[in-house]
Amino acid sequence: MTPHPAPAPRRARKFAFLALLAALFAMFCALGTWQVQRLQWKRDLIARVDARVSAEPVAAPGRAAWGGIDRASAEYRRVVARGRFLPGRDTRVDALTALGPGDWILSPLRTVDGDTLLVNRGFVPAGETAAPAPGGEVRVQGLLRLDEPDGRILRANVPAQERWYSRDVHAIAAARDLGAVAPYFIDAAFDPAAAPWPRGGMTVVRFRDHHLQYALTWFALALMVAFAAWRVLSGPLPRRRVPPTDPPDAARRHAALADRPDRR
Repeated sequence: MTPHPAPAPRRARKFAFLALLAALFAMFCALGTWQVQRLQWKRDLIARVDARVSAEPVAAPGRAAWGGIDRASAEYRRVVARGRFLPGRDTRVDALTALGPGDWILSPLRTVDGDTLLVNRGFVPAGETAAPAPGGEVRVQGLLRLDEPDGRILRANVPAQERWYSRDVHAIAAARDLGAVAPYFIDAAFDPAAAPWPRGGMTVVRFRDHHLQYALTWFALALMVAFAAWRVLSGPLPRRRVPPTDPPDAARRHAALADRPDRR
């Protein structure tokens, strides 16, 4: 006796479900592969930054090099600049550090070459007073950081109200009438001989690296989808045969009486 084919609507639903599983499998595999690529990129970035922060400082890029500065080649590079701070033009930028809430103090520096750049002299906790920038010619050493335009998420800079949430060098330069400034600022290193506040050397050089966990998650989901597709294609599981149980005692006695011969 030949089995009847599955009804057409049932086959259509099965094929549609398998198509959905195939799409999910491809998507999860693509996401896992993308995370593996991101993992390699992040580890290369961490290696480059580690090499930069431990290297000997170089001269801060001058005006002729400003156009070629980018994150891949310059950020977190140790640099040194010589010049004089411009008094009375400090900018306080909202900050949250390991020391609690407070502000970064950004001061403009006119270099010996005539360029202007901003120096993040360090952090000042809320309620504390920042010492003024030192007078005379100074040598500033620290990490090169790129511009942070517009503010933070949901908190835009409002220059007219002196509300700064990011170190936006071009907006700060415009508000302080500094003219052309470098497209970066310098996070000053800690100076044990300086006043207590602002405190330099508080740059956090740390990158989140969870791409391996993300990749394993996506590939695990792809395996689960593949297993589901295999179950659909292999059909229902065979039913387990249940062995017959012994009849109750009463039924056994009745059967025994029925088997006894009639002696009448």
